[in-house]
Amino acid sequence: MARLPHSEQKSSSSNMSKLSNNLKALINAPAARPSTVPAPANITSVYRKIQETAQSKQISQPSWVALSTAATMTMNSPESLTALYELASSSTSSDKQVATAELMREVGLKCISFNGIPRTINCLNAFKASLPDSIGSQLSRTPTRAPTPENIMAISARGHALWDSIYRPFEKKLYNKLADSHPDLPVQILHSNYGALLSDPERATGASAGRILTSIVAVACLRAQSGVAPQVISHIFGLRKALDDGSWVNDVESEETARWLASDEGNTWILNSVDAIVEAISQGTGSNFAPPRAKL
Repeated sequence: MARLPHSEQKSSSSNMSKLSNNLKALINAPAARPSTVPAPANITSVYRKIQETAQSKQISQPSWVALSTAATMTMNSPESLTALYELASSSTSSDKQVATAELMREVGLKCISFNGIPRTINCLNAFKASLPDSIGSQLSRTPTRAPTPENIMAISARGHALWDSIYRPFEKKLYNKLADSHPDLPVQILHSNYGALLSDPERATGASAGRILTSIVAVACLRAQSGVAPQVISHIFGLRKALDDGSWVNDVESEETARWLASDEGNTWILNSVDAIVEAISQGTGSNFAPPRAKL
């Protein structure tokens, strides 16, 4: 195969390692919305209203924080996550402040299944940097989801159990429908998402977002995205099925509160709370997850 002269190779390599000013300007064009979203002035009051309603209904702090974290992550607003953490951790002990930060990180990780990786990277990086050193230094640095030959079957079993809990009695029908679109689509969803990510591994470190919280996270992310009503409906039913099959038991709520969250009234509160966060962060323009594109 012919080779370029050394001088031309060096020039070509140099050109490939740099972006032209015009290209950089195109990547960062305002219409492409290239940056994360700043926190609006009223975001703490929005979170506080959600907190107050949750407290009046005896909903645990993890539930309303998980809901608010998921919606905020979907809207790509790390600054708003900081405001949420400050509200949720105010007037609490250091241990509870660490637990709140751990929960928000865990919810952010699970958002990958619904929002994809980039927004989770944006938000978790900025969130960690915003924490006081006294809190950030206490967060777990031990991974708990690494697959090994010894645990891979357990990961698969966890994924099947969560899948069946959310989608029964249609779990096999849905799997086959997805496989008809692409044979690896349900394989990827079931094993990489439901098994490796959305179901909780046994762990001695970090935080867990259990069965109820995971359904709340799913509904919050999907509602904040817009355009995916069938999936919102599926995960609202998934929340309700946690009450039917008893998988709610090891989560954070009492049976009375769990049943309220799974009711029409509770579902309405979840959706309205997400809508309020989206309205505030977008300043009235709606979801920025897949907005109409302006001309570049």
